[in-house]
Amino acid sequence: MTSPSNKLWTWPFIFLILANLFTFMSFQMLLPNLPPYIESIGGNELQIGLVTTMFSIAAILIRPFIGHLLMTSARKALVLAGAISLLAITLLYPITQVVVLVLIIRFAHGIAWGWSTTANGTAAVDLVPRRRVGEGMGYFGLSITIGMIMAPSFGIYLFQKYSFDLLVWISAGLGIIAIGLFALTSFVTPDSVYDNRVIKPRFSFLGSLVEKKSGYPALVTFLTTFGYGSIVTYIVIFGVEQGLDGVFLFYFFNALLATISRPITGKYFDKQGPWKLIIICSAISFVAMWVLSLADSNLDLMIAGALFGAGYGSMMPAFQAWVISKTTVDRSGIANGMFYSSIDLGIGLSALILGFIYAFVETAMLFKISSFLFIIVIILTWLDLRKQTEPWQGT
Repeated sequence: MTSPSNKLWTWPFIFLILANLFTFMSFQMLLPNLPPYIESIGGNELQIGLVTTMFSIAAILIRPFIGHLLMTSARKALVLAGAISLLAITLLYPITQVVVLVLIIRFAHGIAWGWSTTANGTAAVDLVPRRRVGEGMGYFGLSITIGMIMAPSFGIYLFQKYSFDLLVWISAGLGIIAIGLFALTSFVTPDSVYDNRVIKPRFSFLGSLVEKKSGYPALVTFLTTFGYGSIVTYIVIFGVEQGLDGVFLFYFFNALLATISRPITGKYFDKQGPWKLIIICSAISFVAMWVLSLADSNLDLMIAGALFGAGYGSMMPAFQAWVISKTTVDRSGIANGMFYSSIDLGIGLSALILGFIYAFVETAMLFKISSFLFIIVIILTWLDLRKQTEPWQGT
């Protein structure tokens, strides 16, 4: 199922990276603007949290089904179905300003997002040589990181300077480009699709949701993204409270540093493993959260963004490669789905829990509280490092 050669930069891999980049840009443009949009149409603190939480729950629920389909179905059809669904649901947002209906649309969006990210990530694993998975997924992760970090800054600019409707239309345009690129991409197809001699696995919701071998790195991923969830949900609101018009600068410098560091950290992972890399990056992320919480100028936002890009932006592909390295090739789709579910669960629970706390504290305090999740990540990663008895052998 995986690429038999050691060549990384194939045309299918390049097209997949570009298509995934536009998918993430299309989606991430909306993400930081939905909480203030919900607030602007009359949503309360709990509903602001629910806009992220309901999305995350939907994404987690769909992933066991797509994980199972990835073991028995052609990749291209699944990838295109996810991309087309994302486009269709994106176009639904401007049709209503009723909070309840927006939350329902958000739940449907979560289903499409869970489908798409799992299918795309698994397709990338198939195209990357197994011995270069850290480097390959690091480059693939750049499409995720740039989409997660650059697109929100553009989206925030459009939302604040123009309108939510224009934001949605541009987001849809990027989604159309993604669909075109996916259509041009060649995918690896599982043997079970064409070979009747291959025993088709039976569906099990829990079995397709959880890959036990990858459980520990998935748990650490969850805690990391719980810390990031406070930024996703509240940074635009924080900027308004502080009178800062340069929130997009946080995302820009975040993307810049993440992009610069990614090739270096990917190769480091393949040679040394994930542990020291994650410990260092978590410490940098902890500092970044505190710089952000104390920000009273655009320069502070730039510094916080740069630190967060070097920290959080560098370790997320390492988490994905760590999760995948723990399992077998045939269950890499399930492990990959669990990785993305860990992200969605972390961000979703963060939005819900912090939504309750937000009623009693200032937004800056939410960043300070979330920062301590990175300390827990450091401790858990260090404990796992101590258990290693042999040098890292790669994947």
